[in-house]
Amino acid sequence: MKGTFALLDIAGYVALLLWGTHMVTSGVLRGYGSVLRRWLERYLSHRPAAFAFGICITALLQSSTAAGLMAASFAANGFLGLAPGLAVMLGANVGTTLIVQVMSFDISVVAPVLILLGFVIHRRTDDARYENLGRVAIGLGLMLLSLHLLVASLAPMENAQVLRAVVLSLASEPVLAVLVAALLTWLFHSSVAMVLLIASLANAGVVDATGALALVLGANLGGTLPALLEAHTPIARRLPLGNLLVRAVGCIICLPLLHPLTQWLAPLGASPARMAVNFHTAFNLGLAVLFILPVERMAQLLVRVLPDPPRPEDPGVPQYLDEGALESANVALANAARESMRMADMVEGMLKGLVEVFGKDDRARAAAISRMDPWLDRLGMAIREYLADLGAEALNEEDGERSQEILAFVINIEHIGDITANNLMEFAAKKAERGQDFSADDIQDLAAMHHLVMESLRLGLTVFLRGDLRAAQQLVARKEMLWRLENDASERHIRALRERRDGGGGDVYLRILRDLKRVHSHLAALAYLPLERAGLLQARLVREPVAPSATH
Repeated sequence: MKGTFALLDIAGYVALLLWGTHMVTSGVLRGYGSVLRRWLERYLSHRPAAFAFGICITALLQSSTAAGLMAASFAANGFLGLAPGLAVMLGANVGTTLIVQVMSFDISVVAPVLILLGFVIHRRTDDARYENLGRVAIGLGLMLLSLHLLVASLAPMENAQVLRAVVLSLASEPVLAVLVAALLTWLFHSSVAMVLLIASLANAGVVDATGALALVLGANLGGTLPALLEAHTPIARRLPLGNLLVRAVGCIICLPLLHPLTQWLAPLGASPARMAVNFHTAFNLGLAVLFILPVERMAQLLVRVLPDPPRPEDPGVPQYLDEGALESANVALANAARESMRMADMVEGMLKGLVEVFGKDDRARAAAISRMDPWLDRLGMAIREYLADLGAEALNEEDGERSQEILAFVINIEHIGDITANNLMEFAAKKAERGQDFSADDIQDLAAMHHLVMESLRLGLTVFLRGDLRAAQQLVARKEMLWRLENDASERHIRALRERRDGGGGDVYLRILRDLKRVHSHLAALAYLPLERAGLLQARLVREPVAPSATH
């Protein structure tokens, strides 16, 4: 029974270590994930910057697995190049060793202070960033506390014959030790926790130096598996596969040299625990030096091994809504934004053909535009469900605002698609059936309104992607401009009808102008949220002029 209780204690302390790691990772991502995403998108085109960022982000997240999942998702969605992504992963692998180095020292006395400080910060503030900072402090404290308790629990087991026999058998079979450690690391989803556990076993004398080094190799190999197994497309698998290949090469090189390596590491610390920790650092530093220069060629190799898949025949099928990214809010929001841009591309294609449809009665083009509406509806539904699965709990204030922006963008784009595919194409069909022709002045006014709508669409995309306040102000200002243009075109058209004393095309033309104005209103709505947050949205709404009726 004592052995059973001891194993339960160890399992509980390992779980506490993993939970502490999770709290640190989730706290950093919730509080500062948006900042990390912006850095990842804007400044990582060069290998040195990407490598340094990988070190820093892993030191913050306390998990190279989390850093790998984030980088893999951005690389899959085109926000991060494959070669810089590989450099990020090399840096992340080095960054995880820095965490292990710090945690390997006996700093458990700090644990209660961190937990208490984190609790006070978390409970005494309403600012989401400080709340998550408190969460990070609590997580670090739990990690240190769990390591202290784990070492204390393992110490009496040093002379346990069964445990020693099992671990020594692994040490005598280094390949088996690598595979077992890799499997455990994949189950833990944390190479940091696994290496610290190996150091605790070595510190308790349960495993010798050679066995500890073999287990560390397995921990490094297993740390690449979560990102690889959770990637669902060939493009998403490229970066984690590259990281796996890098570490696999390192394992193949080091496995035959385990005994010499223990002798080389002895001057830095003779204890097996210190050797394991130092080897973890040296292993990843060596791989970084070896692979940082040929990352471009490695990226080309990965593209050949995992080529781009053929585009799905149904454009309504989402391409970027990776379910595995829902644990990281900033990554999931980037995926949703990328999918939303696919909707915008479809709407842009629909709107581009309007002048040709009405000017040339192009029925084939009108039918193609109508077919796109169901695709838009399915994409919009998929994005809304994806954002709902993300949930409000995982979002900080900035991520919550971004989620609302994406949702508003999707809804407005869907409405534009409905107006274009249903109303405007219906009017085009009526015009063709009646054999009605618009005058040259009608076509000119229609083209002017269409041009203004297309320019406003591009401004709306700038607002959505960059949060550009100047573009948002220009977009709102154009609303009144388009109202005037619609009103002038309606009055001119009605005067022309009265002079001709016929109603040919009058009702259809006025409805087309009205719906173009409705399209523009949905585009202008994209500017409201960012302007409101900046305090730049006018409290007084501009009164929309009423278009003249065709029956006047």
